[in-house]
Amino acid sequence: MRLTFRFTKEGVLRLPLFYNHLIQGMIYDNLDQSLANTLHNQGYKYEKRSFKLFTFSRIIGKYRLINDRIEVNPPFSLVISSPVEVILRSLAENLVRRGEITFAEDTAFLEAVNVHFTPEISEDIVVKMLSPVTIYSTLTAGDGRKKTYYYNPYEKEFPELIRRNLIKKYVAVYKKEPQSKEFEIIPVGVKTRDEKIVKYKGFVIKAWMGRYRVRGNPELIKLAYDAGIGSKNSQGFGCFDLVD
Repeated sequence: MRLTFRFTKEGVLRLPLFYNHLIQGMIYDNLDQSLANTLHNQGYKYEKRSFKLFTFSRIIGKYRLINDRIEVNPPFSLVISSPVEVILRSLAENLVRRGEITFAEDTAFLEAVNVHFTPEISEDIVVKMLSPVTIYSTLTAGDGRKKTYYYNPYEKEFPELIRRNLIKKYVAVYKKEPQSKEFEIIPVGVKTRDEKIVKYKGFVIKAWMGRYRVRGNPELIKLAYDAGIGSKNSQGFGCFDLVD
């Protein structure tokens, strides 16, 4: 399930170039306090992993880049998705009640909320990223230091690590293994320009936009649609839409 929030304001919305943390903070700030605390501090567990089980798109609208800032022309939209209905219900109720949100030092007003129930999903679909997908490994260098390596969509580790990540999410949500663990993601004409370098609270994250063919167990694909695909979903990565 997902929601599309449509915002408006007088004049342009001014944001820093890397604004993922602002959207994430806005989401937590507009959840019921007990839910926000539980989600942030505990999440949904798989062994030692914890998943927040929500994701969001980039801001959707006309914009221009000015030095290290973005100016977005209203109206603009934001897609927020989760397999946990209570998260979306709490967020929608609080945003509708308040009627406005603050991004950085700028304020925008809620104009509309559209609810999108998860569509019927087959075992072979094409998707387009609404926010870039990322997957990585933590490696040990020769001097013993830890290093994060981000994979590109054409490396063999990319689809396999995404598949494993998705299975862990499935167990965290449903408390059981999926009947089928078949899942693959294949880039469809993804180019070098689709690589995005995102800074999040001082960390550099490499991620990819573009289109992908997704095949496998429809239950896993459905969860990927709702919760996000790949890693760091609650930081604004891995939200996708279906291509007709």
